[in-house]
Amino acid sequence: MNDVPWIDWYQSLAKPSWKPAPRTIGLFWQILYPAIIATFASWGVALAEYLLQVPANRIGYTTMNLGQLKILHEAIALSVFVPFAVLYMKHSLRLNYLWAALCICGAVYFMFRES
Repeated sequence: MNDVPWIDWYQSLAKPSWKPAPRTIGLFWQILYPAIIATFASWGVALAEYLLQVPANRIGYTTMNLGQLKILHEAIALSVFVPFAVLYMKHSLRLNYLWAALCICGAVYFMFRES
């Protein structure tokens, strides 16, 4: 359901920024403050996505069935994730991505074809 919050997770894996803090009374605040900012930022992204996703699903369900909505969601999610993985996370583009994309295109075709 969430297409955007995973960016923070993968970014933290690729670029760890943790550094030991000095032993002061402010140590707790030095750890807590970035966590609070990250929490509210990710909640804000998730809220914005939710505010768009729920009406889109309700509108889409009037013209598409549940299976069509789900495979469309997966196709959009992968079309966003693969460029992110290649361009931002610096993963090499492999032939497996092409085969996976072809499988998704086939799934979209079979879900949306007229029976």
